[in-house]
Amino acid sequence: MYIGNQCCVVLSIFLYISGCLGENYDIDDSLGLGQTFDGIGGLSGGGATSRLLVNYEEPYRSQILDYLFKPKFGASLQILKVEIGGDAQTTDGTEPSHMHYEDDENYFRGYEWWLMVEAKKRNPNITLIGLPWAFPGWVGNGKNWPYDFPDITASYVVAWIHGAKKYHDLDIDYIGIWNEKSFNVKYIKLLRYLLDKRGLEKVKIIASDDLWEPITSAVFADKELYDAIEVLGVHYPGTKTVPRALKTGKKLWSSEDYSTFNDNVGGGCWARILNQNYVNGKMTATISWNLVASYYENLPFGRDGIMTANEPWSGNYVVESPVWTTAHTTQFTEPGWTYLQTVGHFTHGGSYVALTDQRGNLSIITETMTHDHSVCIRPPLRPYNVTVQNVTFNLKGTFAFISQLDVWHSKFDFKTDKTVLFQKLDPVKVIGGSFSIELDVDEIYTFTTITNGQRGTYPDPPPSAPFPKSYRDDFNVSGNFSEAPNFADQTGVFEYFTNLTDPGPHVFTLRQVVTQRPITWAADADQTISVIGDYGWHDIMVSCDVYMEAVQTGGVFIAARVDRGGGVIRSTRGVFFWVYADGTYKITNDLRGLAVLAKGSAGTRARTWYTLTLRVQGNYASADLNGYSLWKNAVLLNPLHGWVAIGTSSFQLAQFDNFVIEAE
Repeated sequence: MYIGNQCCVVLSIFLYISGCLGENYDIDDSLGLGQTFDGIGGLSGGGATSRLLVNYEEPYRSQILDYLFKPKFGASLQILKVEIGGDAQTTDGTEPSHMHYEDDENYFRGYEWWLMVEAKKRNPNITLIGLPWAFPGWVGNGKNWPYDFPDITASYVVAWIHGAKKYHDLDIDYIGIWNEKSFNVKYIKLLRYLLDKRGLEKVKIIASDDLWEPITSAVFADKELYDAIEVLGVHYPGTKTVPRALKTGKKLWSSEDYSTFNDNVGGGCWARILNQNYVNGKMTATISWNLVASYYENLPFGRDGIMTANEPWSGNYVVESPVWTTAHTTQFTEPGWTYLQTVGHFTHGGSYVALTDQRGNLSIITETMTHDHSVCIRPPLRPYNVTVQNVTFNLKGTFAFISQLDVWHSKFDFKTDKTVLFQKLDPVKVIGGSFSIELDVDEIYTFTTITNGQRGTYPDPPPSAPFPKSYRDDFNVSGNFSEAPNFADQTGVFEYFTNLTDPGPHVFTLRQVVTQRPITWAADADQTISVIGDYGWHDIMVSCDVYMEAVQTGGVFIAARVDRGGGVIRSTRGVFFWVYADGTYKITNDLRGLAVLAKGSAGTRARTWYTLTLRVQGNYASADLNGYSLWKNAVLLNPLHGWVAIGTSSFQLAQFDNFVIEAE
């Protein structure tokens, strides 16, 4: 690796400072300072993106959390944003609400409470944000919209904030405004009023978690709205803002960004936007959707996380390149540091930012990611060029007396696959207030006065392995979580349940608890469904005890070869074995129940336990009820493989027990 030009000395891959020829860039605080840095973070939810993380055994679960949150170790995230569960499909699954029903409150459902507690253990100064992507149906008071009754919605959100403090000692710093169609001015004002009234003045509001407009124009036109909002937050801004947003004087955040496959191109995308969100758009915080890809990879947006942890059964996880891309900034800054005004683009492509704690410390982060090696999933990226270049940084103002800087380096190598991530080099000697370097393409550098950065490491986790072919769960409650291990709810919420009215073998069961269609921007199915297992499963036996609670309208199913989930759950196909409280059964090729393969009388009724067994072999399927055959050798052509699933025919109460899978 060649550093500098003809007047530079090459020291292996280490840096040496000289007065090399090349473009000059001043790093100077005497001209004034820029905006206050608010941090870099990850987003858990929107939806169910951390679902499998909680099912990891120790020590692997703690190792994953350390790579994400532990300061000076891995990504060292400074912000954690979580979904306020709303019982609805919000991208890759559903997250349970703290209030399934109006008279129901439970602040231990789901895993976001646990995740926030674990993040705070590692970084007590981490910023916590909550945002509802969906709401239980009762919040709409009969309408499929959460803001027609803003007092109900505001009380629901404030209850979540109070629950975080009362039951988990968590102080929520910001609350986001859900906005898929349009934000509601009355709701924002009422929420601010209610927060203040309940002693939550320190909880700030981010709006509108969508686009720059119309929220920017609205805050100019309404002084009360202006005062209610602390941050203008946008999704996937493409590093750009709008002039009117800058004029508001509000903090500008990319409150959801990235959403890109986490290979090295994804790492390059993240490196580019972390710098250029400020250089181009003056955004002082950037939050990755998502935090960790802990959901089945064949769900939508598979592996779109900062790291990957989607095999709790094996213990395998992968510390992906975005972890170390993040570390270039987070390990050498803190929220409250300040950007310098002297930031910008290099003449021959790439960008640089500089931040200070205003106590003499300085961190400079550079990136020279080429177009094709830093494309994000959205928005489209216009063509641009980056070439090898020599640059000289001139340290001025209070930085003129710095004599050396620590150096951290990453190089994405897309030709020979010799990528180097977050490598510490020898310190840079600053001579006469300047240092020079040759910047290659697809590189990241950090030059800093902070000397305690670290590329944290643990022994390699266990090797990747497929989901076990033989799997059983009797749903006897264990651990501190409300959901059964490895089940990924796609519509509805399936929770552990203690059945005190049944003195027999079904005391501990899994129960579907959502009884009213929730309010969501995504496309919930009309049925509830939770998937589990290996998407590649072809020939398989599934068995489960089922219990319908709805006397007239009850209906439950077990399924195999389930081919879709997430936001496209309504169009899911597979082999579905249904029984109903009216005494009938049917076999369908789809979740909607329209492609009927067989049907008939089963003699089933509500409030009685039945054992359903489904066998799929090649192009044929058969099913048993309580060990007796209902049908044999139904012909099916598609899909050829998929997950196993359980569910109900509508939003209704139903229970499941003694779940068994035997795959070939």
